[in-house]
Amino acid sequence: MNLPNSQNAGLYIHIPFCVRKCHYCDFYSQTELSLKPRFLNALIAEMELVSAEGLSFDTLYIGGGTPSVYECNAIGQIVAAISQNFDCLPDSEITIEVNPASASLEQLKGYREAGINRINIGVQSFNQKNLDFLGRIHTTAEACKVIIEAHQAGFKNIGLDMIYGLPGHSAQAWQRDLEQATQYRPAHIACYMLTYEKGTPLNSDLKSGRVQPLSDDHVRVLFEATIELLEDNGYFQYEISNFARKEKDPATNISRHNLKYWTRAPYIGLGPSAHSFIKSQRYWNQLSVDRYLVAIESGRPPIAEREVLTAEQEMIETIYLGLRMTQGIDLTGFRQKFGIDFAEIFKDLIADLEKKEYIKVSATHAALTWQGKAFLDSIAAMFVEADVPVAGAKSYTAFHNNVPD
Repeated sequence: MNLPNSQNAGLYIHIPFCVRKCHYCDFYSQTELSLKPRFLNALIAEMELVSAEGLSFDTLYIGGGTPSVYECNAIGQIVAAISQNFDCLPDSEITIEVNPASASLEQLKGYREAGINRINIGVQSFNQKNLDFLGRIHTTAEACKVIIEAHQAGFKNIGLDMIYGLPGHSAQAWQRDLEQATQYRPAHIACYMLTYEKGTPLNSDLKSGRVQPLSDDHVRVLFEATIELLEDNGYFQYEISNFARKEKDPATNISRHNLKYWTRAPYIGLGPSAHSFIKSQRYWNQLSVDRYLVAIESGRPPIAEREVLTAEQEMIETIYLGLRMTQGIDLTGFRQKFGIDFAEIFKDLIADLEKKEYIKVSATHAALTWQGKAFLDSIAAMFVEADVPVAGAKSYTAFHNNVPD
């Protein structure tokens, strides 16, 4: 199943505020909410400093942090300012993330009126014990309520984020979570494996022995159960962690914005820590609200660093991101960009992976099989370390705009 490969650009806005940090999250945010008005002004000012010449945008993703700490009038200001400062195409996908604890029916209706047409709800689990372990501020009842209210507010494109692989997480418990999620018939379900990111409270608990992670084999069982259960309930996997409800048009319910990251389309990030990628150049903003505000209020772009990717780095990212997607690496596009026949240059490695039934190669794509997806990182590393021109380049996970592994 081939997905659209739009090279129109995407916009990402990072809202750097949370009522409380979750134990597992390493995305930048702070809990000092008194800076919200000042940040809103700076964000709109940053839009006027950004150069987007020659770019047309068909997605806007407002993530964080917790965007729903802002009421609908503030979100309306953001959406209006975006349309004034960027070439936004008709029928653009405009997404906002919400936390079930900070979104009311009135607020959701206001988001719709402001132009938001896709909502992503951070449910994570319908089990209160799991929510407490993760440090979420919402309850299971609030999660159920906000999903129902999102439908009532008129949202057709509703996404739910779920997390699996918690310590002691049984296949039965995860199955109950997924079954409850599918009962609401959301357009999209993202299922992320719990990771112990450096600097998070959860990582500290891991190092101290207070928590014991699941074994890789157990996590693999949960991953495979995810694919099977969601496919049985009318969803198709289009990326390693992402599932869209099946429609006549396969592209109807995918996250068009996140697809830009995986296909290496251009994107611009606004707000602290946000990353941008245009024509082989990646740059990112200050990882601090304070430094961000100082830069903007001084009339300077809040850029912290830049890098220009080498051909080897671009090739590695193309391979890694392509393998994340169910349709796989576009062989024609790979040849056109790099002047290299992917199937030929990696023929020995591919032959070995085909014997293990981890990869399948057609005339147009090279894609991981159902079994191979469980070993994504290991297989991607094999391509990186192979004795071919891509060897020795930098890491293939160099960007973050709220797209967890």
